[in-house]
Amino acid sequence: MLYIVATPIGNLAEMTYRAVEVLKGVAAVYCEDTRHSRILLEYYGIKKPLVSCQKFSERERTAGIVARLAAGEDLALISDAGMPLVSDPGGILVSEVVAAGLPYTVVSGPCAAVNAAVLSGFDLSGFLFAGFLPEKTVDRRRLARRYAALPCTLLFYISRHSLHKDLAFLHEELGPRRAALAREISKLHEEVVRFCLGEPPEGLTVRGEFVLAVEGAAAQTADFEGLTIEAHLAVYVSSGLEKTEAMKRVAQERGIPKSEVYRAVLANTSDKNRKTSKSDKK
Repeated sequence: MLYIVATPIGNLAEMTYRAVEVLKGVAAVYCEDTRHSRILLEYYGIKKPLVSCQKFSERERTAGIVARLAAGEDLALISDAGMPLVSDPGGILVSEVVAAGLPYTVVSGPCAAVNAAVLSGFDLSGFLFAGFLPEKTVDRRRLARRYAALPCTLLFYISRHSLHKDLAFLHEELGPRRAALAREISKLHEEVVRFCLGEPPEGLTVRGEFVLAVEGAAAQTADFEGLTIEAHLAVYVSSGLEKTEAMKRVAQERGIPKSEVYRAVLANTSDKNRKTSKSDKK
């Protein structure tokens, strides 16, 4: 049996009784960083072989792990923190385990995305985990626009190295939505900073690991239900936004292409011009 075991994301005491017992009972524990995982195992008195299986070695390790499972061994997979596979290694291995018809199970425990969702204070009747933003701009935009119109809370993992860049990008794509940035979850210096995208708080500590929760589109568009595209646009223009920015905002909130907003505005302008022309002739 392969056990996918969640491990603490901060406080080592968050390990479950079952997780400890499972790790004590397996033949070996596969992990990302053996030095990091050894601290956890020593804390709980677990003396098992640790084998590195991080994102650069997972594919080459997989065949050997599957062979051991097929031979009847019990093995465990952990990540440096939280639930394996969730923006962490394990996907390749699990795919091969499933393809081989071998059993695996999950040992429940912490997940930074879920903790941050609860800490955000936003509506969690539905939420979407988007993981890390892609490196390439075109891929980042494609991902953001895929989710921009969804009425659920969006969750992003953010590296401290790209924090300001990612916040600026999400403001550009999603508009000035409410956001909650969780840092050092379950650790001594846990912090949740609430703000609006486009208005990052001053003096933000750029240390540790971050999860960003962004309010869903429904809360942003509720006031515009029943409005035409032109009326929706007029609300933003009258508030002082440049017309191009207002058009982008309307497209995002209605979940339509910006070109559709442009056509609606163009058609409305043409109608007004025709009416003006007829009036002049009279």
